[in-house]
Amino acid sequence: MYQRHRSLTVDVAGVRIGGDAPIVVQSMTNTDTADIEATVTQVRQLYEAGSELVRVTVNNDAAARAVPRIIEQLRAQDCPVPLVGDFHFNGHKLLSEHEACARELAKYRINPGNVGRGKKRDAQFSDMIEIACRFGKPVRIGVNWGSLDQQLLANLLTRNANLADPLSLEAVNRQAVVDSALESAAFAEKIGMPAERIVISCKMSRVPDLVAVYRELAGRCRYALHLGLTEAGMGDPGIIASSAALAILLQQGIGDTIRVSLTPEPGAGRTREVRVAQQLLQALDLRAFSPTVTACPGCGRTTSEYFQVLAQDIQRELDSAMPDWKHRYPGVESMKVAVMGCVVNGPGESKHADIGISLPGTGEQPVAPVYEDGEKTVTLKGDRIAEEFIDLVKTYVERRYAPR
Repeated sequence: MYQRHRSLTVDVAGVRIGGDAPIVVQSMTNTDTADIEATVTQVRQLYEAGSELVRVTVNNDAAARAVPRIIEQLRAQDCPVPLVGDFHFNGHKLLSEHEACARELAKYRINPGNVGRGKKRDAQFSDMIEIACRFGKPVRIGVNWGSLDQQLLANLLTRNANLADPLSLEAVNRQAVVDSALESAAFAEKIGMPAERIVISCKMSRVPDLVAVYRELAGRCRYALHLGLTEAGMGDPGIIASSAALAILLQQGIGDTIRVSLTPEPGAGRTREVRVAQQLLQALDLRAFSPTVTACPGCGRTTSEYFQVLAQDIQRELDSAMPDWKHRYPGVESMKVAVMGCVVNGPGESKHADIGISLPGTGEQPVAPVYEDGEKTVTLKGDRIAEEFIDLVKTYVERRYAPR
């Protein structure tokens, strides 16, 4: 039975992460942040796709100077999504020298493996935490196994080598990731950062490693946890790997915010990662973002691709209507529509859906019964079945979800 790991609640400019808040979908731009127009455009696209937090790279003075102007333009365009600044190597300088950037960002992402080496590490990490405290900003302490604190890893490897039964290198790497995150969070608290403003992430690139690391984190802390498989890859392999890892953890109640880190196709937009994250949460019944269309895969009983085309058309109609519907019809995002291709499962699936249609298969009567709320309401015939069913879906939405 699903039971959420109860973490502390972090407020990020009005977006709540952790506690009993819904799991939050995040994304990240891949524009040059100094290119204000391109970054504003992409942030808007991600927000309109459903991203609830958007991270931007802040890697130099030009990017830091651009951040306040980007946020100003987004506000003017009624795009209130909180922006998270992603800092590596020089974050302490950029936040110190660009006060407007530090003030306007909703959250800072700090990688403890990239804040400095040796004696500089603690001082530069402290600088960033102190600035976050001064402006009341939460932080994500984001450890990445590809950029671990090498001194911490070396110490663990030395201790491991002296054990009677040494751990594998993979296990030591996982331990280093967890220790880096928790030690950095404890250090941030010592400096003055409240635990309620700390989010932790430990990014790995292999599914078993990610699952093992987050299970340990969930057992050792109450910080809000951000999930994501780093360098997941492109297309189907990236989607499958991310879904496999995140689904295991989410089903175990672990995770307060997620990102599906997909490599876009050349020249493609960035919004696919948002849709995949939403679909994953919806498949696990953790959140609802848009109506679900159930359609059978087809077999020798189905006479043609007609039901597949109808399912596609229905999905397209729902997607295009949702920007308007989500404001006019509260709850419509949880609606279930069935488009089935023959009598074997058609009537049953249609009855289980909010509204469904069972199309005729091979040798069946050329009629299509429609079910609403478990009851057959009409039987469609002729050449306009698709158009008539789409109209019925729209009428059902208005009747069922319009505010009374």
